[in-house]
Amino acid sequence: MQAEQRVTAYSISPTGERLAAVAGFAAITVSSGAVAYFDPSTTYFLPVCPLYALTGFACPGCGVTRGFHALFHGDILTALDFNALIPIWALIVGYIFVSLALVAARGKGLPMWPTRPWFLWAFMVVLLVFSVVRNIPIWPFTILFP
Repeated sequence: MQAEQRVTAYSISPTGERLAAVAGFAAITVSSGAVAYFDPSTTYFLPVCPLYALTGFACPGCGVTRGFHALFHGDILTALDFNALIPIWALIVGYIFVSLALVAARGKGLPMWPTRPWFLWAFMVVLLVFSVVRNIPIWPFTILFP
């Protein structure tokens, strides 16, 4: 005899969905403005990577805040030097930003391919490989260390 499981689906009203999109849009706007205005290399209230602080190993996200700061100031090479995956991070954040703006404005956003399983698995493999390669202490790989 199998136990019957009840799955409860939670739904959000269209107004609640739009308000959540406005909140997400505002959060990305404010945090991007803070990263653009304050230099993460000299400002100490922006977060530090806990993995790097504890172990000395760079995670795949190490250097993203400094990279976005450089990118916001038009310095693309410095942004890539901080984190070589900055174009991928920028594409994902920009796509979500535009989708949230569309949900807030018209109630329907872009198709959310960044949440599809095939993309998440591929992205996790890229992050894992990048994380390992950037911590190899041999010359061509040390270029990737932030």
